[in-house]
Order: sequence, then structure tokens, then C-alpha cells
Amino acid sequence: MNMKRMAIAISILGLVSGTVVGCTNGASKDNTATTETNTAINTSAQSKASNENGKLKTIGVSLGDLGNPFYVAVQKGAERQAKKIGSNVRVNTVSSAFDLNQQTNQIENFTAANTDLIILSAVDKKGVKPAIDQARQAGRVVVAVDSAVDADVDAMISSNNTQAGEIACKYIGDRLKGQGNVVILNGTQMDSIVQRVQGCMTSLSKYPGIKILSKDQNAEGTRDGGLRVMTDLLTTFPKIDAVFATNDQSGVGADLAARQARRKEFFIVGVDGSPDATKAMEDKDGLFAATAAQNPAGMAEKAVQVGNDVIQGKKPSNPNILVPVKLVTRENLSSYQGW
Repeated sequence: MNMKRMAIAISILGLVSGTVVGCTNGASKDNTATTETNTAINTSAQSKASNENGKLKTIGVSLGDLGNPFYVAVQKGAERQAKKIGSNVRVNTVSSAFDLNQQTNQIENFTAANTDLIILSAVDKKGVKPAIDQARQAGRVVVAVDSAVDADVDAMISSNNTQAGEIACKYIGDRLKGQGNVVILNGTQMDSIVQRVQGCMTSLSKYPGIKILSKDQNAEGTRDGGLRVMTDLLTTFPKIDAVFATNDQSGVGADLAARQARRKEFFIVGVDGSPDATKAMEDKDGLFAATAAQNPAGMAEKAVQVGNDVIQGKKPSNPNILVPVKLVTRENLSSYQGW
């Protein structure tokens, strides 16, 4: 009898063990990170050994919203640079929908899948830190793009947002010949927005005849936000000579507000170089005059290049890499290739 009971117990244990392994494998096949290495055990030692040959094979990219042309350009840039490195390099790009939990899950899935290089545009610079730390501890190379993170990453690639504000508002100062009333459509207080406003203030400070009527109103970086804030500002101020919008979407909203109020005495300068901005600039009846254009595809290409270098043991001399922006106006719009 004892032997029979022992045999039954062993059989049950075997079934339980098999069930646990099956659940683990199933959980690792989350659709946010398609991969062929889902069954890999995520221990630090094994992970660090997973790419000991120094070759980039897989890239995982987590972005804010793939319905946004900016992030589509980031995706294309990453794919273009990956092809230059090797035709067998796989790129898996996913959209976090600006949700921290979703982005955290995506990074964790990339980590568990032995992804060589993880590129992310953080939706929350502090909240994403645990997932980044876990990925780094597991031996993954992590590069942040566009948005800063409060975590130790291999590199941070972003536009020179201070420069964006500077050149945008220098254009305003020069066009106004140093005299006039200016409003700034501020935004959500991310590092990039803060830096753009600081750059703008630096430039405008060189024109004593320019008066800043408003600089703290949050247009939320959206068309609706720009419409709402600009409508209020038009009601408050009877004469405005120029508007600096901290991103193109809020600038397009400001343009719409001006149309609705039948105000045409000012012009608008944004930041991004987005398709919406170029379309607005093509409209001769609109007020959108210029934009400090970012290069999202170029940032992604640089991220893949730097990540590949790190995998091969070549760390960047400065992990904080700024990509220059350029001013696009109606005068040079025909030569701007856009996103």
C-alpha cells in the first residue's frame, strides 16, 4: 500500500509541475512583444550571456501612440537604421497609448524575450524606472528617445529643446523688429516643454521692446487645448502680435481660435515640424508662420546606432545626445522634407 501511495503522489506532482510550466510559457507569449524566445528563463546571468557574440539581432520599441505621425516617424527611423546594420535584425514596435502600466508590461515582455536593444519614449519618466532597472539588470541595452527618464539608461537621445525655443522666439523677435506683444502657449510640464519655454525666454529677453502678455497657460499640447487657451487669451488681450506655441498641435488650435474670433493681427510659431504644421503654413490665409522642426526619424536612427555600438562594447562618450532642430518657415517650406 505504501508503495502505491508513493507512486500516486509522484504522478500527481508530475502533473502539477507540467501545468506550472505550461502557464509560464503561455504568459510569456503576450502580444505586445512578438518573439521566438519566450521560454527563456530571465535570470541575470543567462540574460547577459544571451548576446555575448556582440551582434544586434532584436530591437523592441515602445512609443506613445502609433496614431501620431511623430511616433510613426520614430518607428520608420528605427527600422531604416536596423536594415543598415543587417537584414536579419528584427524590430518590434508597440504603442503604449501613453499608459504607464501598458508601457511597463511592454518593457518587461521585451526583457523576458531576450530582446537585445530596448528603445522607449517614456510616458512617465519616474514611473517607468522599475521596468528600466529590471531590463538593465537583466543585461539589456536601453536607450530613451525624445522623453527623459529618471533611470540609468545606456543613452538618452532627444531634440535640443532649448535650441527649439531659442530659434523659434528669435524668429519672433526679429520679425517684430524688437517691438510687440507676445503670448506663450505653455504645455504639460515635461522636461521638453520646460526647456522650450526657457529657450524662448532667453531669446525674447534680448528684445527689451517685446512684452510677454502670458506664459503660464497650459494648452496641454493638443489642438483642443490650443483652441481653448487661445480663445481665452483673445478675449483678454485686444492686441497680440505673435504667439509661441510649445508644440505644433496647440499652435494649430490657436490658428483655429483666431479664425473663429476673426483676428488676423498676429502670427504663430510652433515646435515639431509636424505634417499639421506644414499644412497650416501652406494656407496663405492662416496665421501659422514657422516651426522649429524636430527630426524624430533621425533620433531613432541615432538610438539604434548607439545601442548597437553599446552591444559591441563601445559606449558613447556622452550618453546624453542632443539632435539639432531647424527653423522651417513659409519661405523655406518647399525645401523641407518633413516627417
